[in-house]
Amino acid sequence: MSREIHVRFWESVGVRFPCATRLPLYRIEKISERHGVPIARSTLAQWVGQLGVSLQSLVDRLAELLLQGQVLHADETPVQQLDPGKGKTKRAYMWAYRSNDLEGAPRIVVFDYQTSRSGQHARNFLQEWRGHLMVDDYGGYKESFRQGVTELACLAHCRRKFFDLHAAGGHPVAQEVLRRIGELYAVETLARDGDVADRLTLRQQHAMPKLSALRDWLIAQRVKTADGTGLARAIDYSLKRWPALMRYVDNGALPIDNNPAENAIRPITLGRRNWLFTGSERAGCRAAAIQSLLATAKLNGLEPYAWLKDTLEKLPAWPYSRIDELLPLRTVAAV
Repeated sequence: MSREIHVRFWESVGVRFPCATRLPLYRIEKISERHGVPIARSTLAQWVGQLGVSLQSLVDRLAELLLQGQVLHADETPVQQLDPGKGKTKRAYMWAYRSNDLEGAPRIVVFDYQTSRSGQHARNFLQEWRGHLMVDDYGGYKESFRQGVTELACLAHCRRKFFDLHAAGGHPVAQEVLRRIGELYAVETLARDGDVADRLTLRQQHAMPKLSALRDWLIAQRVKTADGTGLARAIDYSLKRWPALMRYVDNGALPIDNNPAENAIRPITLGRRNWLFTGSERAGCRAAAIQSLLATAKLNGLEPYAWLKDTLEKLPAWPYSRIDELLPLRTVAAV
């Protein structure tokens, strides 16, 4: 069926788009039946797949623009994929790559569906890119760092270790760490509306001494802490990543944490409770393409369904030389 019929169907049943609403296709099937438009689930799956194929060129261009940035966020989350012939599912992964808001570039998120958590997938996506990469401590990224990518560590991940410890029993050392980290985020709040130079000045004047003092204090606390305890593990995690944690204070364009990537990937983690699994690797790749575009539209303040409807109407006759004009961005990045 044509893209026009696709759009009219979703509009007629009052559904903005299954990937955007996190509705699984069996529920879309029931909704269509209640509206007097019975459509087989296999047909719905075919439509979504066709849309993913049609929109892939836009996603490829988004990825090109994303990799023009000097700083990226990355994260990954497991999803279940149907394992044909075995009556069960197997684990796959949705990788997320997010632009850096502090660079002033268009906000972009690109999802990359893969059948494993191998770090090779990240290297395949990044290819020759050699900038600053904000990630958690997952070992799959380590080879990229050995090949010239610069590691940034997430302060929010370090904070979480101490937050969990404090929440479990009101640990006084964890409470003090949380207070000190709160002061570092207060500096970021002050620097939020400034430019890169202003942010660097504030970080150097206020965050740098606080970070140095925190490191010295953590080392002193570690000497007094027994190995194997929750506090020891939290301190060791932070101290091990300290060089990567400190890097943001030397550049006003570097982020303090990986929250943008985690926020981008959150709809995937929420949605999988509804749709449970992808039908195949190909279906996962199509879903990743559609999610990339809809999530990027939301990041740029665009209404995803309105953007999708307009784009599908234009796309068949649209020249590739003007593809940037169709991207869900408020401003088009320089080529």
